[in-house]
Amino acid sequence: MTTPVLQAKDLSKRYGRVVAIEGSDLELYPGEILAVIGDNGAGKSSLIKALSGALIPDRGEILLDGAPVHFRNPMDARSAGIETVYQTLAVAPGLDIADNLFLGREERRSGPLGSIFRMLDRKRMRDEAARHMSELGVATLQNIGQAVESLSGGQRQAVAVARSAAFGSKVVILDEPTAALGVKEGNRVLQLIRDVRDRGLPVILISHNMPHVFEVADRIHIQRLGRRVAVITPQSHSMSEAVAIMTGAAAPPEDQKP
Repeated sequence: MTTPVLQAKDLSKRYGRVVAIEGSDLELYPGEILAVIGDNGAGKSSLIKALSGALIPDRGEILLDGAPVHFRNPMDARSAGIETVYQTLAVAPGLDIADNLFLGREERRSGPLGSIFRMLDRKRMRDEAARHMSELGVATLQNIGQAVESLSGGQRQAVAVARSAAFGSKVVILDEPTAALGVKEGNRVLQLIRDVRDRGLPVILISHNMPHVFEVADRIHIQRLGRRVAVITPQSHSMSEAVAIMTGAAAPPEDQKP
């Protein structure tokens, strides 16, 4: 059987008496979009934070390509090839597109100009940024040097997703990427997610938007009360059935009951 690119086993996290996740599992396989859905308080955010290094679980194991990993912070996860785009985007509005793509990874000029005077190689960064945006089919940006604050919501999301795809070598995690976007821009971001997957990067998509989930997901991980209760597909279940399992109104599939 195919080894998951990213796997969580029996992850648990408590804050005093509050249970964030309790014995939660997850498997992300090569070349797929895995949607993670769940009601508020189901533990989606805590699960994703554990996978991206923003939270250290009390118990459990995380495996990358079958090997155990221990992330102490988000930089550890990024170094391992896991890129996360949170709902807040974390873009710097006053910087241009190229600067945002290379934020925290700025390229310096060769020779003494870079090593001594620490001058940035802006031409190289802009050329690379233009290439990454073009590869993802983002053709609506006329000037790679324009400030991100001048972009629409969908274009800003495209910059954040492009940054994750450019530097994520293993996994891209997207937290509510279409939230607060209009229909046209939301559809553009969905296509961007498909493009990332088609480039060979598996994607974890956290979303409350059921039509978007069922449009792009290969599998759907349902989180409830801190643990995974079912994994379904858009072919095996309808949106209403997924919501019923998510809220507890319906039991999970027989072969997935604990």
